[in-house]
Formats: sequence, C-alpha cells, structure tokens
Amino acid sequence: MQKINTQAEWIDRARAVLPAAGFGNFDAGIVIARGEGSHVWDEDGNEYIDYLIGSGPMLLGHGHEEVMEAVLEQLPKGMTFFANNAQGIALAEEIVDAVPCCEQVRFVTSGGEADMYAIRLARAYTGKTKILKFEGGYHGMSAEAQMSLAPARAVNFPTAVPDSAGIPQSVADEMLIAPFNDLEAVASLLSEHDDIAAIIAEPLQRIIPAAPGFLQGLRDLCDKHGVLLIFDEIVTGFRLAYGGAQERYGVTPDICTLGKIIGGGFPLAALGASAEIMAHFDKAHVGAEKWLMQLGTLSGNPVAAAAGLKTMEILRRPGQYDRLRALGQSLMDMQSAALSEAGIAHQICGDPTLFDIFFTAHEVKDYRSAKHLDPQDNAIWNASLRDDGIFKSPGKLYPSLALTEADLQQTKQAFSSAAVALANSKPVNA
Repeated sequence: MQKINTQAEWIDRARAVLPAAGFGNFDAGIVIARGEGSHVWDEDGNEYIDYLIGSGPMLLGHGHEEVMEAVLEQLPKGMTFFANNAQGIALAEEIVDAVPCCEQVRFVTSGGEADMYAIRLARAYTGKTKILKFEGGYHGMSAEAQMSLAPARAVNFPTAVPDSAGIPQSVADEMLIAPFNDLEAVASLLSEHDDIAAIIAEPLQRIIPAAPGFLQGLRDLCDKHGVLLIFDEIVTGFRLAYGGAQERYGVTPDICTLGKIIGGGFPLAALGASAEIMAHFDKAHVGAEKWLMQLGTLSGNPVAAAAGLKTMEILRRPGQYDRLRALGQSLMDMQSAALSEAGIAHQICGDPTLFDIFFTAHEVKDYRSAKHLDPQDNAIWNASLRDDGIFKSPGKLYPSLALTEADLQQTKQAFSSAAVALANSKPVNA
C-alpha cells in the first residue's frame, strides 16, 4: 500500500468515502494522528495543546500511564463478551456509590443512546407520553433529542422544531419546548398538560449555567405534578464534581445519564435511577407489557469498563477537582484579561471545568440569548488560536488534568494574540 504522508492526502481520501469528508463530529480539515498527555499532533506533525480532549472524555489526558496499564491488563483476557463481566459489574458499583440518584445502572455504548433510553424509561414508568425539553439542550441523536436543539427560526413556545430531516411530525407532537432558566414557563406547561412523563435537562446547558434556584425549582415542580426529572450528565458527570452536577448543585433527579469520562476514552455510557424505576428493564419483575427492552453488542464492554474504573480511581484522589477548577479558572481569567485589554465585549460563560466565550455584552441565560453580536468574531478568535497551536471546539473549552504550566503560558500568549487579531479586524472609527 502506498504510504500516505500528508494531511491533505488523507483529506482527499476522506472525501471519497465519507459524507462531507468527515465523521460528522468535528472540522474535517484536520486529521489527528496521535495524542499524548495534553497534546495532539495532526498528520502533518503540527502540535497542539488539546482543549477538545475528545469532546470531554480525556479528563486525565491522552495515554495516561495508569489507564493504559489497566487496559493492557484486560486486553489479553478478552475484548468483548456480550455477557456480564467483572469489570462492568465493578464499574456499576462505583457509579452507584458516586451518583446520588443511582441505585442501579444499565450500560450502553453512547451518550445519545443513554438519553434515548432515559426518555423511554420515563414513559414506561409513568405511562405518559410527552417529554419537556429545553430549547438548545443537546441530548444526542434520537428523534426526540433532535427537537429544538439549534432551531434556525424562533417559534412560539412550546412548539418543537425538528433539527434533522427524517423525523415524523408525530414525534414533534409529543415534545414540549421551554426556554432554559424560565421556571414560570415550565410551571405553566406542567399546569396545562397532564400527560408529561419527564423533563430532560442538562444541569449545565452546553455552557449556560442554571440560574440560582432553577434546578431545585424543576425538582419541586416535578414532585408537585408527578413528573420525572432527567438530568443529562453525559458531559457534567464526573467533571463538575466526582458525583457530577447532582453533587455540585445539590439537586437529585429521578433518572440520569452518564458517558464520556466513565469510559476512560472508550465507547461506554450508562443511565441510572432508583431500583423501582430501573425495574422496567427486568421483564420478570414488571411483566411483558411494562418491560423496556434494551441490549447492545458492546454494552458493558470490559476494556471500556477497565479504563473507566481506573479513571474514576484517579479522580477520587485528594485534590484532583480542586486542581481542575484552578486550571479552568486560570484559563477563564486569561481569556477575559486579554479581551478586556483589547476592548472586546465578551462574556466567559460556563463552569471552570467547561466554558467558552460569547462575544456579547448581553446576559447569556438561554438559547436565544446565547448569541455572538457578530458570529465572525468567534471564527476569528478560534482561527487565531488554532494557528497558535490551540485545539478546541468552536463553542467549548475543556480543561484537563494533564495541562502543564508550560501549556498555560503558551495558551496565555495565544489568547493575547487572538484578542489582538480580533481587535484589528474591527473597522476604525472615523
């Protein structure tokens, strides 16, 4: 086989066999060759400080020695069985010990799959059909989740707008959409509809924090109306705190979904709830009519479970979350200082463990307010950072525990350069 030496050649090959030349996840104009610690390299050998970290899972960095040892110990014993295995059972035990709402869990392979089953589980348990979600909330790729994730047009609430082709109107009819951080709107919908099975929410919606009292308000409204509360903790689980957003914010949902970090960089996710709710996965317990069928070839994969177990063990060590938050806060402060010095209106939005910038002077509280005054500002900012060796999503920055002081200093300089580039792009006042 002819040796491929350049990134451009890989991109040409991708165009022939992949729609839009990519996997659908990230910029198809870059092909990553390898990662180590807090850095990644593309196929041309360009080195970057990695603030994408696989869209969140690599909290310890790439190729962490102890995680690698755990994986290499498991590999000769078997890669997958489609049957119970000790690593998966042990991982379930650790999740139950860590996450307040979980008495039992079920494993799946992806976060979107976990969210899909969480919605189905809520319907099975309550016997109701409608789901309330928040505009701009991301819950995977199921038909329900692809409602009002990123609507291009503003419609009146609670109308659901499909974000994808191929979704029938009947799905939209079972979805109610509310603005994030608006308890009054939620209360109104719960009073008007008696067929709502659950509210599904990201406790930190993308990077938009819940307003003080909002999550507890959701909990109280759900209790009042007999509705289940689902927290999508695919991103926040084991990131905001060891026990996730539930621990960080002190609000316990009825069902939660987990992913990313619990697989240690391998495909693994889960959903969890009380034993009473999770009983719907047990046909012998609830009977055929109330049984929720769930299976997956790679669910509870022992290699992923081994990586997740070791990752969680490391995260339990003293000081890990204090350090993660300190790193994140430093990065937030660096960005704000650089932009303020350049006279650029901005807001740093999120949590020190996950955040980014909105180039606006307005308060960011929900999907409709989470807008750049000029979207080109964000493009210029991110392009400048990429040129200076910073690898990140256009809308998120994930700190990792692998970051070094040298990484922070390089990043600080890149922020300063990006702020100057953004200031220079502005027209000079006459």
